[in-house]
Amino acid sequence: MKLLMSPPSPFVRKVRVVIRETGQLDAIEEVAVTTSALDTDPGLMAANPLGKIPALIREDGPAIYDSRVITRYLDARVGAGLYPDARLWEILTLEATADGIMEAGVLMVYEGRLRPEAQQSPEWVEAQWGKLSRSLDAVNARWMSHLAGPLNMGQIAIGCALGYLDLRHDARGWREGRDALAAWFADFSQREAMIDTRPE
Repeated sequence: MKLLMSPPSPFVRKVRVVIRETGQLDAIEEVAVTTSALDTDPGLMAANPLGKIPALIREDGPAIYDSRVITRYLDARVGAGLYPDARLWEILTLEATADGIMEAGVLMVYEGRLRPEAQQSPEWVEAQWGKLSRSLDAVNARWMSHLAGPLNMGQIAIGCALGYLDLRHDARGWREGRDALAAWFADFSQREAMIDTRPE
């Protein structure tokens, strides 16, 4: 199989961490593509008509895309147990929260990189940060118990979301007032799969 990817993407990182945590690195070739919302790589577009990364090209079926679809597929492929039935809805909700954090963070970057300066909206950027900040508060206040225990997909997703904030929005100081989440992330970041996929 081939994973079409770009290392800085937090959605890609989620998949790459799952590949490593579930022992599937030998079965999947990671293929870096250069793509953007305004200039989509043709190979990526052939695999995913939306033109978004990641996309997984399989040998026994059509390509699949959206990080949540790919991580669920990889988990099921080897029975890794990252989506345990006993906490399924909570883990899926935590993963969705992490994906929302990632999406808001990516949109903030796109506003500065892809729109002409005269068309950029500081108010829109701050609205994205507001969504992101409220989500971090909710995780810190209500979801810490779900970040404990055996590895699950919610943990991986939140870890990758926080890693992206360090990469692109470190100056905003997401750790302030969120001591429990910051301490958890400091520990989770030391996992080999997180170190191996840390973007430069």
